[in-house]
This record gives sequence, C-alpha cells and structure tokens, in this order.
Amino acid sequence: MLPDELKINVESALSMKYRHKVQISEALVTGGGCINETYTLKTNENRFFIKFNSAAAFPGMFETEAVDLKILAQTRTIDTPEVICTGSTVDYAFLLLEFIESGAPELNFWEEFGRNLAGLHRHSAKSFGLDHDNFIGSLVQTNTEHPDFISFFISQRIEPQLKNARDKGAFSLADLRYFESLFHSLQNILPVEKPALIHGDLWSGNYVVTSFGSPCLVDPAISFGHRESDIAMTQLFGGFHPGFYHAYTHAWPMEKDWQKRMDIYNLYPLLVHVNLFGGGYAGQVLRIIRQF
Repeated sequence: MLPDELKINVESALSMKYRHKVQISEALVTGGGCINETYTLKTNENRFFIKFNSAAAFPGMFETEAVDLKILAQTRTIDTPEVICTGSTVDYAFLLLEFIESGAPELNFWEEFGRNLAGLHRHSAKSFGLDHDNFIGSLVQTNTEHPDFISFFISQRIEPQLKNARDKGAFSLADLRYFESLFHSLQNILPVEKPALIHGDLWSGNYVVTSFGSPCLVDPAISFGHRESDIAMTQLFGGFHPGFYHAYTHAWPMEKDWQKRMDIYNLYPLLVHVNLFGGGYAGQVLRIIRQF
C-alpha cells in the first residue's frame, strides 16, 4: 500500500495541477526498480507512475531526474514520460510521472530508436559535462564541465568510481597502474568529437515500448558526453537489435573502428556496478584495463 502521508501529498499535488479534486483509487506495485519503490496510481483523472524512497536516502535524486527528463523532452527527438511533479513529506521523497502504457514494438521500432537517438546526440554544448550533478543508479554522478572529453571522462567518470571501488578493496595498487596506462593512451584511441547530449544509462531496462510501438526513454543520467558512450552502454548486457545500430550509423556515421572502443566507455558503468553490486564486475574491469 502507498503510505498515507504520501497518498495525501500526491492527491493534493494532482488536484492543484488539474484544478479539481483528484483521488487515488488504487496503487499497484510496479516491478523493475531496485533502488526505489515504484507504483502505478489509478485516479479519477488518469493513471500515473510514482517512484519514492526515504526522504533522507538520496537527497536531490528525484529533482535532478525531473530536470534531466525535461531536458531530454525539450529536444523533441525521442519520447520521455512527462514530469508531473516532485515532492516530499516528513518521511518520503517522490517523483510523479506520466504513466506510459506499454505495447508491442512496431516493425520499424529499432530503426526508429536508432534514428531518434542520433537526433538526440546532435544536441550539443560548448563543454563536456552539465550545469548540474545528477545520479547514475543511486550514486552521485559529477558533471563538472571540461573542454575536452578525455579529461572529463577521466576526472568525472572513471576516477570518482575508481576511488570508491578502491576504498572498498575491489582493486589493488597494482591494478591502479593499469588505469594510469590507459589514461595515457586515450588520446591515441578515442576520436575527437563535439559534446553530445547522451542518455547516460542506456541499457535495455531504461527504455519502454509505448502503446504506439515507439521507444520511450526513462531513468536518465544525462550529460554532454561522447555519443559513443551511449552506444557502448547498449552493448554491455547483450546488445540491442542490429537494426538499431544500422539506423543510427545511417543517420550519423560512427568513426572508423568504433566497435573496438566500446569496452573503454563501458569501464564507467562497470565501475558503477562494482560499487553498487560488487560480485564479478571488478573482474570484467580488470580484463579490459589489462589490455593497456
């Protein structure tokens, strides 16, 4: 059941938005979340999706997610759920979103997804990073702006996660030397491109097939980064349909040998997984960095 104080707060927020009394008639637990509790809310106005957690658990998480979803929506390149509001009670913080009715993918779903993502990536900025920090999973993601991607990637992506993992004993001092070797090699490996607006956590659990059969992005960890890092993340846990990559590269060709660079970008989400879940992810990281 939805906690009473949360129910009262959400009903009040919805009533203010729609200018009439909105009441929740049913709250159904929604699966898939490993950090927050998630529910589908049935009301006399519409259905909504809510995620919530202890108000003290992750300060600012829902506010930054709301901002990030709005930034993605403003590009008008790919669907995202509408942000209804964020809020907090004495005990809980929450994010209330449009409920996305799921459906079966259209025949051209993957091609549309690839084209739309290429369109998103064409939105650029003067620097790599973002004007605010946000979250990837439950971990803070720093986005201090840098003029080049390599310095951003090292100082804002790899080093914070590596320090966290090292403090937990996941890596030895000898392992850190492999990272240093990689850092010195990056300028000869990664292509120079302008900053691209990326989703930042683009795996199969972070898109929805809408009732219209089209792709909709959820749970962003956005920044202006290297577009290849989004493509790499799609391949980390099995990969997307080949039509996705064909359509993307047709809309915006990738630099030569892009497939060979995917492991480097995926060091970041793998380090995130080391810090969130431990297990064998450290071994995957070591197998990559020992190549350098």
